[in-house]
Amino acid sequence: MNKKHIVFILIFTMVFSLAGTYVSAFDVDMESAILMEAETGQVLFSKNADRKLPPASMTKIMPLLIAMEKLEEGAISLDDKVTISRYAASMGGSQIFLAANTQVELEKLLKAVTIASGNDASVAIGEYIAGTYSNFIAMMNRRAEELGMENTNFSNSTGLPDPDNYSTARDIAIMSRELAKYPLVLQWGSIWTENIQLPGREAMLVNTNRLINVYPSMDGLKTGHTREAGFCLSATAQKGDTRLISVVMQGDTLEQREDTTIRLLDYGFNAFSKREVATEGDQIQNIPVSQSANQVAAGEIEESFYVMVQKGSERDITQEIEIEENLEAPLLKGDRIGRLIIYRGEEEIGSVNILASEDIDRANIFVRMWRSVFN
Repeated sequence: MNKKHIVFILIFTMVFSLAGTYVSAFDVDMESAILMEAETGQVLFSKNADRKLPPASMTKIMPLLIAMEKLEEGAISLDDKVTISRYAASMGGSQIFLAANTQVELEKLLKAVTIASGNDASVAIGEYIAGTYSNFIAMMNRRAEELGMENTNFSNSTGLPDPDNYSTARDIAIMSRELAKYPLVLQWGSIWTENIQLPGREAMLVNTNRLINVYPSMDGLKTGHTREAGFCLSATAQKGDTRLISVVMQGDTLEQREDTTIRLLDYGFNAFSKREVATEGDQIQNIPVSQSANQVAAGEIEESFYVMVQKGSERDITQEIEIEENLEAPLLKGDRIGRLIIYRGEEEIGSVNILASEDIDRANIFVRMWRSVFN
């Protein structure tokens, strides 16, 4: 591998294999699709996952994500009253028919987007968070760039047809993975129908994702459909400690969208299992530390690392310990002294930090002089 500062290589024949690296007979009848494990971000299956396509209402994943992040920061509150603008009220497509110049609680608008895919609610949320709608679109694109969504551009928050509003299955999975970290969104995404009180009337929200009544443990995430985009769905489900995210794009029919999503999720849950290949707190011994009293030190793994292992397709995983360049005492407990790199073949698929497990003192001047003479 020709890497500098490598202490040693640990090679494990652990019958582990990394997802997304297999030749498999599995395929789906869809223009574009991806299956991702939420915790690790590993891709278990992909088909044309980087093809730029219209995302339809899956666009609304980003407004929901920004709203949840602002809630987490304390910048906004679910109880906030949002004034509905004429522009928001004018949205076509899926909507809950908000009336201009009325006020609606933010939580109701978020539910309307998550459950019923309300375009008007999506615009109202954006205007409230960013002050103007154009500011909010800029905010959406900034967040996409921060997440590494390299093939996405947002021109609206609704997914209504626009050639400048495009994304990919991979990018949608990336933002879906972030949104799935918020239990409240998953709770809303699991609701089939709910009545909400709007000014002067009651509105019924009906979930656009029929699969929540069909697929066990599905709790989101966002459907999409326009003539240009076809039938799309970003779905998520959890079994045990494994949460999967599937994205399908440009289906010909609603049934194809649903059947393909079920096939993807079943494939992920049935063909793979999650394994821990590095455990938080595990000790790494005999790491050379220049100028230290003992010349070597112990480190420990900062956090656990998991891989999704495909059943029946076992390959070796290698782990390599790489220490920091010019590592020298003194060091404090918790200082980063290297990293544990996980490979499949020559491909690096992840790494975790190695931290000093205790303070590492500098050798006294006499020891250092002795070493300089005789080493």
